[in-house]
Amino acid sequence: MKKETLLEIILGTIGGLIFAVGMCMCLIPEWDLFSAGVVVAIIGFIILLCIIPVYRKSHPRKEHAPINWGIVLTWVIGVVGALVMGFGMSRVMVDHASSSDMIVGIIIGVVGLLICVLNYPIYSYLKANKNEN
Repeated sequence: MKKETLLEIILGTIGGLIFAVGMCMCLIPEWDLFSAGVVVAIIGFIILLCIIPVYRKSHPRKEHAPINWGIVLTWVIGVVGALVMGFGMSRVMVDHASSSDMIVGIIIGVVGLLICVLNYPIYSYLKANKNEN
């Protein structure tokens, strides 16, 4: 393992943990640490930004290939599926959720999960059709 790769891993781990703790400080009202949480999250984000010059040094620029629209569509479908599933989960996890909230949340969550699961067959179909042309 190269020294730069190890440095990327260390910076990513430390920066991610500090950023996550800062977000927890901001978002958990019982802690009453919103202002301090913003500062801690910004410090974590700055540490994460320090990965960019290290990455650029160890990974030289490559020629850009043409855009693979199948991969772009796959990413979009995956993000939409994750958001739909997350929305369903949030409907289930609210305080004092009624039974209708639970049922609707579970149904929406399953739909989002199906979107994520069907993402790979959609990509495989697009890839097979691209190779035939």
